[in-house]
Amino acid sequence: MIARAKRYVYINTPYLIIDNELITILTLAAKSGVDVRITLPHIADKWYVHLLTRSYYAQLIECGVRIYEYTPGFLHSKTFLADDEVGIIGTTNLDYRSLYLHFECGAWLYKTRAVQQLKNDYLNTLKVCHEISLDEARSEKLYRRMVRTILKAFAPLM
Repeated sequence: MIARAKRYVYINTPYLIIDNELITILTLAAKSGVDVRITLPHIADKWYVHLLTRSYYAQLIECGVRIYEYTPGFLHSKTFLADDEVGIIGTTNLDYRSLYLHFECGAWLYKTRAVQQLKNDYLNTLKVCHEISLDEARSEKLYRRMVRTILKAFAPLM
C-alpha cells in the first residue's frame, strides 16, 4: 500500500518500532513526493516503547515523513490510508511483534465510503496533534539517546 501510493499515506499507530525495510519504504515514498504522515501518541502507555518510538523520528523527518503526536492522550488507533482509495483498520501495530510474530487482524478497504470516513477522522485528529520538527527530534537529551541505543537491541521483543 505504501509503495503504490501516489499522493498520500496517512498512518495512525500507537507504536513505531520498525525495521530497515519499513524505514526504506516510508522514506522512498516521501522522497518521491508522497505526503507520508504518521500520527503517534504524545502520552505513552509504556515509557520505554515511547522512547524507542521517538528514536526513529529524526531519520524519518529528514527524508520528508511528517510525524505528529496526539496531545490529548494516548492514541491507540491503527489505521492506514492511501490516495482516497485504500485503507486498513485493525489491530496491527507498526512494531516487530505485530508485523512478524502475532496474528493481527485488519480489514482491507477498497474504494468504499469507509475510506473517506477514515480520512476525515484522520484529518480531524491532526487538529489536536503537534507536528514534530527536525530540531525537536534531534534535541533529545544525551541520557535519553543512550537509553534508546540500548533499547534498540531489544526492539524485536517489544
